[in-house]
Amino acid sequence: MTPPPARRRRTGTNGAAPAHNLPRRGAVRRAQAITTYGVGSLIAVDHESFIVSGLDEAEQSWSRDESPRIHERRLARLLDVDYFRLPPASDDTSRDGLRVRRFPLMHFCPECNDLQRHRDFNPPAGRSVCGTCEVDLVPSRFVVACEAGHLGEFPYWQWVHRSKDRGASPTAQCGGQLKLRTSGHTSSLRSILVSCTCGQAPEVSMEGSFRRNALKDLGLKCRGARPWLGASAPAQECGLPLRTLQRGSSAVWQPVLKSALSIPPWSDGRADPLAEHWDALREYDERDHVEIYLKGVFKGKCPVSLDEVMALLDAEREEDPDGQAFPTFDHRYRALRNKEYERLRAGNDESEHTRDEQFVCETPLGDQSLLDPLGVTGPMLVKKLREVRALKAFTRLVDAESTTDSKEMPLSERPLRWLPAMEVRGEGVFLRLDEDRLGAWEKAPAVAARIERMRTAHQRVLEQRAEDPSRVIASPATPRMVLLHTLAHVLINEWSLEAGYPAASLRERLYSADDMAGALIYTATSDSAGSLGGLVAQGEPEILARTVRSAVRRAEWCSSDPLCMETEASGAGGINLAACHACVMLPETSCEHNNILLDRALLVGTPDDPEVGFFVNILKS
Repeated sequence: MTPPPARRRRTGTNGAAPAHNLPRRGAVRRAQAITTYGVGSLIAVDHESFIVSGLDEAEQSWSRDESPRIHERRLARLLDVDYFRLPPASDDTSRDGLRVRRFPLMHFCPECNDLQRHRDFNPPAGRSVCGTCEVDLVPSRFVVACEAGHLGEFPYWQWVHRSKDRGASPTAQCGGQLKLRTSGHTSSLRSILVSCTCGQAPEVSMEGSFRRNALKDLGLKCRGARPWLGASAPAQECGLPLRTLQRGSSAVWQPVLKSALSIPPWSDGRADPLAEHWDALREYDERDHVEIYLKGVFKGKCPVSLDEVMALLDAEREEDPDGQAFPTFDHRYRALRNKEYERLRAGNDESEHTRDEQFVCETPLGDQSLLDPLGVTGPMLVKKLREVRALKAFTRLVDAESTTDSKEMPLSERPLRWLPAMEVRGEGVFLRLDEDRLGAWEKAPAVAARIERMRTAHQRVLEQRAEDPSRVIASPATPRMVLLHTLAHVLINEWSLEAGYPAASLRERLYSADDMAGALIYTATSDSAGSLGGLVAQGEPEILARTVRSAVRRAEWCSSDPLCMETEASGAGGINLAACHACVMLPETSCEHNNILLDRALLVGTPDDPEVGFFVNILKS
């Protein structure tokens, strides 16, 4: 068959694919555009593969009708932006959708076994087929990435043309055609064979390509490729070691998500009429000076009352970490969580409610003394809440929460004053653990020993995943953190049966520190499952006491016992103890910590040492 003539295609100077909307057959929900398919991630659509473009193009392509603005002042201040935008829905009714580029560009034809860039197959417009064989092309299964967040094509040519000492061949071009085939003997990398028609190098398998130093041994380093930004973004100087990944691996893209609850006085969800003036207003401490400034700017017609401006300034200063002249992002984020904890404890009575209020948290009317024997205190009924989750950046190879200075990759080439985000509206229940009883329990040697095993295993995993162990943060495992985490999981499982919500529609928000010991369980989905109702009723003391007893008794046994309870370590890296998918693990969307640092023995004790369990008195009664 005579191959068709080459078609001229417009591409960037660096060979980057042009951007276009995601194909209709690859619909992405709005929430997925934040958590799963955000900027810089890879999307597989049928037999094709794409990478989501940066926000520079989204700013032009997302319309205000399908991507409305979201306002959450506390989170916007933390992330240094003015507002957030809801991503467009990629469905049949959407005019916008996500902007994507084809990536990886290396494809192979299963018929002729050619391995080359997509455009070199001369595919017809709008199709991904071999121009000669007319069969669907297969995107490269392998990509390379570095810890700085750069992403590139796997260097097949260098992998084939390597010398016996594993170094790259000095020959720049051989004039041959790369071929890829599978032997069919096994499904391992050994059966994936790459060759070149030049005859200068033998056929080699992909075995060994995933070794940590496999590409370093070839003399290859990261060149700073950023294919999600297209040809207009020059490659950055990097030089970090490259790692081979499968394009569907979770290590290829990990979102850096930050969230905040809308709490008074920032909980009306409206646009801030003073957004451009807060930097100047923060310079004034005296009420008279603030009044003079507002009169000068708004000519006596300020859209916000002076009392409200002063209240907002005071609330903002309260969220600044104490004793921190130049607080880090982590300090400011912890201060934001601390303020949420204080507001959830205090609530807001009915006299504070307005029609626009997005936070309604009230004390239950029942007798709270029913919870005292359980070690639970301070339940609050969060009848109305709003959470905003924003995509701040993304990482590759490393988890942003695991290092002190993780290399986060921004979502755009130039600084923008907005970020993509989603909002969740629903209800929840907040509860705390009795501090006196918790303090005595934490001091037990058996409890400390179990936590130390988990902390050591977690720290070892963090160090193994990092190129520089000196940058690794300390594991957050503490007795109260693991106890609260496991308690939240068993309550979510219990309420998924009692309140009518599927477990994946509920989410935990933990408040664990020396001065905090609370958990908020709330609706975690932005679809119809977030408005079922009934969860907040579970916070009434009589019902909550019954639920805690039932959840703890249910956690006493597991269908995998005695293996589950008596295991020395479980989960990836041995970070969990008595925890498995048959007892306390939840869907990933419901857990803040990816189902790690769990141990139901801290709830119910062990057969050899029942007193390890915080709620052991429930089992005795």
